[in-house]
Amino acid sequence: MSSIVWDHVHLRSPDPEATAKWFEQKLGAEIVRAPNRIDLNLGGARIFIAPVTDGDGVNPPPVTPYQGLDHIGLAVKDIDDVAAELKGKGVEFTREPYTLRPGIRICFIRGPQGISIELLERDKKYQ
Repeated sequence: MSSIVWDHVHLRSPDPEATAKWFEQKLGAEIVRAPNRIDLNLGGARIFIAPVTDGDGVNPPPVTPYQGLDHIGLAVKDIDDVAAELKGKGVEFTREPYTLRPGIRICFIRGPQGISIELLERDKKYQ
């Protein structure tokens, strides 16, 4: 099998513009516009945002935790400083920063449509 690499994450939103703005304002994502679509560049990863409209058969977001894709994880430096900055921007934390194990500190925030986002800081000796 040839090598496999990440290409994108695909989100669905009833308001793609608001979802994109949230990622831009809260996490510093770059909004990338193209005809009939809105995408994000977040830390080098591409995120596609598709619109959801009434009657298109898309189910509502599940309540976490649930089976299947659980969350997306973003690496940060100085997690406590990042958490303080995000709190200042009104971001909802579902789990405050804590030490998962030596050298690993994490927290969880809630994004648009209930997306669970993990922020993770690794000590260099655990990378």
